[in-house]
Amino acid sequence: MTTLELPELALVALVGVSGSGKSTFAARHFAPTQVLSSDAFRAMVADDENDQSASAEAFDVLHYVAGKRLRAGRLTVVDATNLQPHARAGLVRVAREHDVLPVAIVLDVPEALAWERTEGRADRTFGRPVLARMQRDLRRTYGQLAREGFRKVHVLRGVDEIDAAEIRYEKLFNDRKELTGPFDIVGDVHGCRAELETLLTRLGWELHRDAQGRPVDATHPSGRTALFVGDLVDRGPDSPGVLRLVMGMVAAGHALCVPGNHEQKLLRKLRGRDVRLTHGLAETMAQLADEPEGFVAEVATFVDGLTSHFVLDGGRLVVAHAGLKEAYQGRASGRVRSFALYGETTGETDEYGLPVRYPWAREYRGSAMVVYGHTPTPEPEWVNNTICVDTGCVFGGRLTALRYPERELESVPAEREWYAPARPLTAAPARPDEVLELTDVTGRRHVEHPYGSLTVPAENAAAALEVMSRFAVDPARLVWLPPTMAPCSTATVDGFLEHPAQAFADYRAAGVDRVVCEEKHMGSRAVVLVAREAAGPFGGGVVHTRTGRPFFGEPLDTGLLDRVRAAVDAAGLWDELDTDWLLLDTELLPWSAKAGGLIREQYAGVGAAGRAALPAALAALDAAVSRGLDLADLRDSMARRRDEIVAYTEAYRAYVGPTEGLRGVTLAPFAVLAGAKASYADRDHGWHLDLADRLCAAAPDFFTPTRRQVVDLSDAAAEAEATRWWLALTAAGGEGMVVKPYAGPAARSERGSLLQPGIKCRGREYLRIIYGPGYTEPEQLALLRRRSLGRKRGLALREHGLGLAALDALVGGAPLWRRHELVFAILACESEPVDPRL
Repeated sequence: MTTLELPELALVALVGVSGSGKSTFAARHFAPTQVLSSDAFRAMVADDENDQSASAEAFDVLHYVAGKRLRAGRLTVVDATNLQPHARAGLVRVAREHDVLPVAIVLDVPEALAWERTEGRADRTFGRPVLARMQRDLRRTYGQLAREGFRKVHVLRGVDEIDAAEIRYEKLFNDRKELTGPFDIVGDVHGCRAELETLLTRLGWELHRDAQGRPVDATHPSGRTALFVGDLVDRGPDSPGVLRLVMGMVAAGHALCVPGNHEQKLLRKLRGRDVRLTHGLAETMAQLADEPEGFVAEVATFVDGLTSHFVLDGGRLVVAHAGLKEAYQGRASGRVRSFALYGETTGETDEYGLPVRYPWAREYRGSAMVVYGHTPTPEPEWVNNTICVDTGCVFGGRLTALRYPERELESVPAEREWYAPARPLTAAPARPDEVLELTDVTGRRHVEHPYGSLTVPAENAAAALEVMSRFAVDPARLVWLPPTMAPCSTATVDGFLEHPAQAFADYRAAGVDRVVCEEKHMGSRAVVLVAREAAGPFGGGVVHTRTGRPFFGEPLDTGLLDRVRAAVDAAGLWDELDTDWLLLDTELLPWSAKAGGLIREQYAGVGAAGRAALPAALAALDAAVSRGLDLADLRDSMARRRDEIVAYTEAYRAYVGPTEGLRGVTLAPFAVLAGAKASYADRDHGWHLDLADRLCAAAPDFFTPTRRQVVDLSDAAAEAEATRWWLALTAAGGEGMVVKPYAGPAARSERGSLLQPGIKCRGREYLRIIYGPGYTEPEQLALLRRRSLGRKRGLALREHGLGLAALDALVGGAPLWRRHELVFAILACESEPVDPRL
């Protein structure tokens, strides 16, 4: 058996004459979707897979599809003869464009057998001389493949060897996704051995020394792994000492290391290349001159074996000396290695004659955290989920390490300035992750997040952009939007469209055993982000609507925030939750405080017209009936309509109250979503409502409590009691209730999927506002009971997942563009064509 080792990500070119069995080999070893056949592409563009005149166009399409697959990180196999240098050159070019390795598998069978197979195919009409020419081309190909750029060449000779071949996939050297840490990622050391020892000790590492007292290894009692970002050598006082320690740690499996540009320059010098002794290399060579030749040889072997970058922790962490763009992560090419070692420059030089680095991190949009060094800065700073941990120790700055996944920084000062910098260390420009790119949200986009994924149609994105750009609050303060809420299943109880029995059944079917029924306040949803100090985080805070618009505008919004701030302070929540800001989900009452115009224009007009017209019509009918006309049925129908319009008017009037500015306005909090150090979505609703009660107690004239009932879904008596409570609540003019899994906003089903965050169950009279005064007529109710809820429920879950992801991104320190992408997607979902009455 012959084992062919292939990289997990590669462009594989099958090479062989017609009849050599390439297609059969491809079908045996690769999935159909992985194989791109030149015959199939000729048929695609010319309706004839043997039309050689269409080959150029066919290969254009094949290369295009191959590029799309490789960009997506998928193994791609090209089934063609690939006997001509120009054909292979095109494949090598596609592989290099996408930074993957080109691999060739050559199938060499006797010409007689190939001809026998070719003759047996009715679609092959060329003669034996053509096959003989192919065989000569194959012989010439053997010696050319490696020179043409194929990184691996496998040659299978004869049918037996081809049939016995097995494919084994090997990971790229940079693929260490199985390593989850925890890691201590150390910035550029540059020969500062003493500072490195001090830093490792502060991080909890125990140094191990040889007989001469030199550190040759280090271990951590918690099993952490050190990870060095390169530039171990040059400029500092003891590059050999640093190398001895790091090499020992790597050899013992206690550390990983990527190469820096200074190691690469040192390696070229040790290999005898003509290298200028600049930028500290002279000092390193002088120090190595005092070391044994065996040690110097070990250094060269160590540096030569370093991998350009590492992808770790399931792809969540990338470490490279100069950083790495998303498109290069987990790839292998000279271009990738060059970027990892040297970064990218603008082609300009600064006033010190040094190259100007291209600020790739400002444009980074990858999901992986990228940790790097190379360009020293006074302080490490997070930029779009990237961080440079080179803080210029050798220049008199500090030696810094990042603890992962904790995202904690530790540093020690340099013992002295060991090497004068060519230019002063300067802070990075203003935080670039506060700048949003239009391309982050426009067009058709697929958004991945920890709770799922969704595709945002271009038209939905355009609608959201209209709102965001014209009406919404500052995106830096728009950290979360509430999801839409699905109604319960259609009621089976006579006279009702929605009923608690169905809400309880919905959650019971999802495996929920305990729910909380919260009074549904009929007001306007208000998201309140409040900081402890008026000039604190997020500019002191913001209050906005469920679509991200300022709630009242100034000065009322600031006044409302001041009241919330004072209540949070009085309740002692700042210190208890160890935060300087809080995100609250609330309802602002009364409804008319925000929706007065809507009530007048959409509801009051209907009520006024009905109250004016129907009594007059009823009086006319009464007069007609009194004269003996047979209009009793019509009169009864009109009387019902009058009663319905009266009930309709009473329904919306229940939510109208006198307000002037903030006088008469109250806030009903029901969830404390997040603080500076944590998302509270994993807390149960009892916890959330207890904090809401404390706010109400701290400012009873401003906060309105949320009444509730906790229900065990295995207890029929508890359900019956909650139903009676709902009936009383709605009979008194209440809108209804929201039923939620008691476990909290982030609750999941037994199968692990997200649950509906809340199911609304609205009262019979309130629904007159939604569906019209006469919706309870049997005919109308029968029609409404056929309403479809699936789209609304799916939308609610998608928006809920995005909201949870936005909370995690907020407290996790994600860059603004990532947080905004999630919030923007929630708003875009609101453009879905869903019945707004649901």
